[in-house]
Amino acid sequence: QVQLVESGGGLVQAGDSLRLSCAASGPTFSRYVMSWFRQAPGKEREFVAGISRGGGSPRYADSVKGRFTISRDNAKNTVALQMSSLKPEDTATYYCAASEYYSPGTAADDYTYWGQGTQVTVSS
Repeated sequence: QVQLVESGGGLVQAGDSLRLSCAASGPTFSRYVMSWFRQAPGKEREFVAGISRGGGSPRYADSVKGRFTISRDNAKNTVALQMSSLKPEDTATYYCAASEYYSPGTAADDYTYWGQGTQVTVSS
């Protein structure tokens, strides 16, 4: 199993950039597919970005393509989400999640382990 802790959230203005990080415990981090999800008040939790075990084959929600980049460093047990050109609609609590499957699926139920979340607020 793995424990996840997110950091890097905050209050920014539209058009700004922000980098989120997720630190994982244990020596088995590279065994997990990692993804970022987000959830706004009153909305369903939605897939944002995912990355394979080796750091390749990233996938993104259509709403963030071209603006967000997911990456991972297996030596440091971290996964990051670089966000640029932020919009007010990006405002949400962002969660990192780990899956035991081969590819980063878009369904929250595919993920076994979750962090506590970090708040991102984008003002207009």
